[in-house]
Amino acid sequence: MKKKARRSQETHTNSVQEECECSDDDPAMFGEKVTLKEHKLSVHYFCLLTSCGVYQRGEEDEGIFGFLVEDIKQEARRSARLTCFGCKKKGACVGCNVRSCRKMVHFPCGRKQMFVSQFTGLFPSYCPDHSPSQSLCTGLDISLPRSCSICLDSIDPVLSYSILKCPSCHTSWFHRDCVQRQAHSAGLFFFRCTLCNNKENFQEEMLRMGIYIPERDASWELEANAYAELLEVYKRCDALTCLCNNGCTHSAKSGWFEVIRCRLCGSRGTHRKCSGLKLDTKDWACTDCTQATDGKVHSSISCKRYKLTCQYLIEDAGFVLNCHSLSLRPSLPERSGSPEELLQSLVPQLHPPSVQVEVIGDQALSAGLDLVRRADFDPTQTLSVRSVAKTKEYFLKLLMQQIQECVVFEGPDGSKNLALDSEALREDLYFDVGCLLALSLVHGGPPVGFFSRALYQCLFNYPANRPLNVTHMTPDTHFTHQVTKITEAESLEELKEVMAVSWEYLELAGCNRPISSLKEREALVEDLVSFTIITRMQLPLQRFREGLQTLGVFDQVQLFPSVFCGVFCEAGDHLTAQKIGQLFTINFSEQEEKLKRETPVVTFWRHFLLECEVGRSSISLQDLLRFATGSAKQQAVSAVSSPSISFLHPLTPSPLGFKEGRGSEPESKHLLLPVTSSYQAFKSSMEQAISHHVHLLPSDG
Repeated sequence: MKKKARRSQETHTNSVQEECECSDDDPAMFGEKVTLKEHKLSVHYFCLLTSCGVYQRGEEDEGIFGFLVEDIKQEARRSARLTCFGCKKKGACVGCNVRSCRKMVHFPCGRKQMFVSQFTGLFPSYCPDHSPSQSLCTGLDISLPRSCSICLDSIDPVLSYSILKCPSCHTSWFHRDCVQRQAHSAGLFFFRCTLCNNKENFQEEMLRMGIYIPERDASWELEANAYAELLEVYKRCDALTCLCNNGCTHSAKSGWFEVIRCRLCGSRGTHRKCSGLKLDTKDWACTDCTQATDGKVHSSISCKRYKLTCQYLIEDAGFVLNCHSLSLRPSLPERSGSPEELLQSLVPQLHPPSVQVEVIGDQALSAGLDLVRRADFDPTQTLSVRSVAKTKEYFLKLLMQQIQECVVFEGPDGSKNLALDSEALREDLYFDVGCLLALSLVHGGPPVGFFSRALYQCLFNYPANRPLNVTHMTPDTHFTHQVTKITEAESLEELKEVMAVSWEYLELAGCNRPISSLKEREALVEDLVSFTIITRMQLPLQRFREGLQTLGVFDQVQLFPSVFCGVFCEAGDHLTAQKIGQLFTINFSEQEEKLKRETPVVTFWRHFLLECEVGRSSISLQDLLRFATGSAKQQAVSAVSSPSISFLHPLTPSPLGFKEGRGSEPESKHLLLPVTSSYQAFKSSMEQAISHHVHLLPSDG
């Protein structure tokens, strides 16, 4: 981020003081605070950026972030007579960008006085009288209770200096301090709306409203050797008597005292000499794995079923197999069938008594995590859901939606990869989420549908032994951008320049090697993709697999990977509130009195669609579309005719919903919206009618 001199002369000049009077050392709010004792100079980074009369004339490593010390001192002398509008002290360095406005402040005082400083272009600042503002979306219901989408504290949905909203989804509200701290932590590559995940429009709007976005990777990606333990390979002899003179931790590159790992679990090792193996032995199974398989594990495995189950794990010994579960697996079908039939074969394991799941509001994921983390949790017990919804089907559906959006996954909707999250590793969230997915599938929950093909291949080796490429990496991540630049380099010189910039990433991946021709690039890219998707993700993948082992789901899927691929990877038509809104034609009444009552109902309708999309309603967009048209797929509806909307006034004797013809089938794709005075009444009527129709909720009569 470079602050260049303005082409035109400003009418007022400001600078920083020789000793910053604000004692706050908060990089997120004021930028990094730098003190040069030899020059008796202390300054915040944001004070330098927003000061009207000082510019970066040096390189980044000169002076303070490119601001030369002499320039800072000269500006301090020029601004020593300028009085701060807030604290009334001298040395104000930030002025309103409107020339006719004479308000001057210190940058920290400017935050208290609601000045907006834009960290882009010429870095202008604006006083409260001239600062930019946001506008409410037409149809946005601000009467509903809101919470900050970052800290989750309650928030008054009134736009102001301290309250901001997302420009895309119009349902995310933020405290200014919360969104600034999120930007400081996430950096340019990961800063986006926490609800709709929009990045481009969200960043542009936040810059306009005075949020500083550092041009760097996320703070959790910059921690040195944060995930170094994931790259360690087990190298220790676990024989009862180690014969190596150099100790059990010594491993030669070859020969009698090379440590070879168990081919099944990878968590035990031995020197060849210490276990009486031959000099050329490469396949070895530890005692625990041999006992777990009734002594049938040798260098050649005869059991076809076991061979299928362990195929991928044997190829990558870094992933640990829970061997004790092999002897407890249920008998699996000898031939393939539909996914429903194969999962049905696991149901006999379920037995009473039932375990009760307490769901508060729509917090399905929290309720599921509380369930699997109980000390007495038994996955073979049947589920009994206690919540407002009163149905297990609704709980499992909501659970699947919330799992897709949790921190263990990243990537676009319908094509998620596992994300590397240190906090999720500490909490063992990967295992818990895998366990919940397995429970949902066996208990009759909806298909997963959001796995990427790369994630499915990493888990179940299907398609078998197919190499991964750049297209399998998660889009819009720092690593993906770096590999893409290497792939797109057109000359050897350009390739070397890109590699020089990405040397830290190459060093971490073990790929920082000299390249003499473009022909060597293919192997380099393949190694980088393998490191990013597999090597650094070994521990999350291992724990996720072990979670999927619950009730034998992982084993069942690995036996028939082609059958289950659609269950995990093929999402249905991705509906959005915008698509549904555009699908319907609205027919207003001709009477002016009715028209006045119908206009706010359209606002209720649009807000209701948004809540259905983000999971804040007990029904989904698919349920609504099926209720109104008889089909849950947008393409099928659009191919026949465009559905329409009219309004159901209180005096109309017809029941809520669509006009009915013979039987229970709709006469036409014509939806009647209830005319109510409040959004809550509208939402309640819609949910009740739609839930009864699609059998999500039990009917009261």
